[in-house]
Amino acid sequence: MTLAQTVGLGALAGFTIYLGLPVARLRQKTTTLQSLLTAIALGILIFLVWDILSKALDPVGSALKAGVSSGHLGPFVVLATMLVLGLVVGLVGLVVFDVRATRDHTASRLPGQMALMIAVGLGLHNFSEGLAIGQGAVQGAVAFTLVLGTGFGLHNITEGFAVAAPLSGSGEGPSWSFLGLLGLIGGGPTFLGTIVGYHLTMLPAFVLCLALATGALIYVIGEMFAACRRLRAPLWSASGIALGFLVAYGTDLILSITGV
Repeated sequence: MTLAQTVGLGALAGFTIYLGLPVARLRQKTTTLQSLLTAIALGILIFLVWDILSKALDPVGSALKAGVSSGHLGPFVVLATMLVLGLVVGLVGLVVFDVRATRDHTASRLPGQMALMIAVGLGLHNFSEGLAIGQGAVQGAVAFTLVLGTGFGLHNITEGFAVAAPLSGSGEGPSWSFLGLLGLIGGGPTFLGTIVGYHLTMLPAFVLCLALATGALIYVIGEMFAACRRLRAPLWSASGIALGFLVAYGTDLILSITGV
C-alpha cells in the first residue's frame, strides 16, 4: 500500500470514534441511564486494559525466552524497560494532568474532565493501533492491513461511546465543539500512529505506546469506579460493567475470527 492509502485508512479507523460521541448529548431526569452508560464505558475500558497489556507482555515474554536460550538478554532488557517506563509515565502523567486541570475548577466540571481523561487514555491506545496499521502496510500485508483498519474502526465506535458516557445526562449537553475536541484527542492519534508506523518499525516503540496506554487507562478506570459509586445505583453499575466488557470482548472476537 502507498503512504497515502495507508494514511487514509488510518484516518478512517481513528475518526469513527465520532460515531459514538453523540451519546453525550442524551438528557434524562434521573441518574439511572447515566449510571448504566458510565458502567458500560467502564466495562469497555477494563477489557481494553487487559487486551492492550497482553499485547505488550507477549513480545517481552518472547524476548526473555529467546534471551535465556541464547544468553543475550539485551533485547529483553530494552523491552522490559519500555514496558515499565510506559506504565509509570502513562499513570503518573495522567495524574499530573488531572491535578493541574482540576486545580481551579469545581466538582461540577467533573463529567467534562472525566471525558477528557478518557479521551487522552484512548488516544495513547489508538496511537499504538495506528502503528500496527502502518507497520502492516509497509511490510506489504495489504489484506491484513485492511482488516486491521476495518476492525479498529469498528472498535473505535465503542471507544467514542466510552468517552461520551460521563457526559450523558449530566445537565446541559456538551457543545459540539467540545465533542469535536474529544474526538480529535481520542481518534486523531490513530492517524498519527499510522504515519509513524509506516516509517518506523521498532518493537520497543510499539511496546512503549502500549504501556503508556495501559498506565493511562488504569488511572481512568479508578476514577470511573469512583464516579459509579457517586451515582448510587450499584445494580445498574454492575450490570453495565458486565455488558461493556462483553461488548468489547465480542468485538475483539470478531477481529480474531477475521485473523487480526
